[in-house]
Amino acid sequence: MAVPAAQSPMKLMALQLLLWHSALWTVQEATPLGPASSLPQSFLLKCLEQVRKIQGDGAALQEKLTGCLSQLHSGLFLYQGLLQALEGISPELGPTLDTLQLDVADFATTIWQQMEDLGMAPALQPTQGAMPAFTSAFQRRAGGVLVASHLQRFLELAYRVLRHLAQS
Repeated sequence: MAVPAAQSPMKLMALQLLLWHSALWTVQEATPLGPASSLPQSFLLKCLEQVRKIQGDGAALQEKLTGCLSQLHSGLFLYQGLLQALEGISPELGPTLDTLQLDVADFATTIWQQMEDLGMAPALQPTQGAMPAFTSAFQRRAGGVLVASHLQRFLELAYRVLRHLAQS
């Protein structure tokens, strides 16, 4: 159940970014109030310095956000492949595994779409590398325990990161 809770902070963050972008767009479209010659040169230089600092801070924030979302997407993409490798684990766990695969795929797609909407997505989506082949029932069960455990820790970390980003 950690996935739906993680999506709410993600949607909140996206809404905040959209609102900030709208506010900045309005400022960019504003026209100068009058001739700048009446303003002291020291004031103008200080304003330019502050604009450069804010631009640098904004670029650093965008870089961190891009890295965070990219790592989150890559992790989800990896777990998609690992969950696919567990297919046939057992008839009793099949429906649960199918649901988990769909939830992880949906979450990865949501992250990717958000990155695209923000213009932060790489040109190409990552491709799935070689996944383990669980050839015996024992290997699938043991792999299932390991994958589920690591996936749970990954989702807990993702939830904390997204919650932190939503509060920032």
